[in-house]
Amino acid sequence: MSETDGATPNERLLAAARTDNEELLLELFEEGGFDINTTDGLGNTALHLAAREGSVDVIEHILSHDECDVDPVNHLEGATPLHLAVKIEDPDVRKYIAEQLLDAGADTMIRDKNGDTVADLLRPDDEIFQLIRKARAQASVAKSDIADDDEDDGDESGSGSESE
Repeated sequence: MSETDGATPNERLLAAARTDNEELLLELFEEGGFDINTTDGLGNTALHLAAREGSVDVIEHILSHDECDVDPVNHLEGATPLHLAVKIEDPDVRKYIAEQLLDAGADTMIRDKNGDTVADLLRPDDEIFQLIRKARAQASVAKSDIADDDEDDGDESGSGSESE
């Protein structure tokens, strides 16, 4: 008997994220009937659990869901999935999960209950710290592009680039 026998679709989603069970997650995505942003008792979404556990097989699928909130804040720590990802011990898994979240547009400026942003949790020489600085710079440029678009004289060409 498996952990998910008799479980609701939302419970199965959280279990798949927690245990990096790609097969269960894909089965659930096919069946539907779940809320991608459902939370456990501590306010952790499937994305929180996948980030905390370093669930490399399921995180991309979760992030690919149209309704996935990339910046939910849990109850206990006031942490986003990115806050949890930078605490993963394995450096390769930590970098992969953080990159996935940053590529999905994770907000690097959200503060947890201790008042820390993700960058505050890292050493300046950490590779992820550099990725966060790059993401912040790109977000800053994107905001200035939006402000500039209002001042265009009818030229609808925009920046013409959606690549990173």
